[in-house]
Amino acid sequence: MGSAFANGLLAALLPCNCVLCGACGPALLCPGCRQQFFAATAPRCPICANPLPPAPEDLEPMPCGRCQAQRPTFDATVAAADYALPVDRLVLQLKFARQLALARLFAGLLADAVQRADARLYPHPALLCPVPLGLQRLSERGFNQALEIARPLGKALGIAVHARLAVRVRDTLAQSSTPHGARHANIAHAFAIPERALVEGRHIGLVDDVMSSGETLQELAATLKRHGAARVTNYVFARTPPQTH
Repeated sequence: MGSAFANGLLAALLPCNCVLCGACGPALLCPGCRQQFFAATAPRCPICANPLPPAPEDLEPMPCGRCQAQRPTFDATVAAADYALPVDRLVLQLKFARQLALARLFAGLLADAVQRADARLYPHPALLCPVPLGLQRLSERGFNQALEIARPLGKALGIAVHARLAVRVRDTLAQSSTPHGARHANIAHAFAIPERALVEGRHIGLVDDVMSSGETLQELAATLKRHGAARVTNYVFARTPPQTH
């Protein structure tokens, strides 16, 4: 009885911290929500991280049909969750409500996904590069959410983060508000690499909050490859399901 009373009193005193369900506890994410939304039980394409049909556990995942038909310029993608309710609300809170503590949560969940991934398919990169924002959007928002995720992710994985490995040389419309067929043209030639020597012959990890059509990461990976990058892996907190791209 004493233990039950103490546990009940502790629960009453603790703030309701789970950002998804509001359950009382000391962490931003309760164990139940962590298991439900971030357990990563469903197989994903090793290249683009789109969901794959169930397959025997002893078989390595094959690339999806789209990646087999037209291989992207990036080589692999690790995602912590699907960009769907209720996870998508967290991304919006980070971007538009300045809930920067969520960036550390995203980084931790993404680091967990990286550690679960098969190291043979997903070797660690030499450097992490946050997807850069244009000057106008950076000025409006006041921070780059990709960089806010990349810093704690790099610390968790023991990988250096280079905040300006890539720069955005022109402002573009938000990809999320651009028609799907116009997204490639919208992002084309938007990036530059100031120091080729940091990229040449190396494996670069790109960090972003959400991957939808993949055009932004595709363009940035192509830019890195033109400057000599040997391999590019995407690390994204959330992956938009293909039917909603």
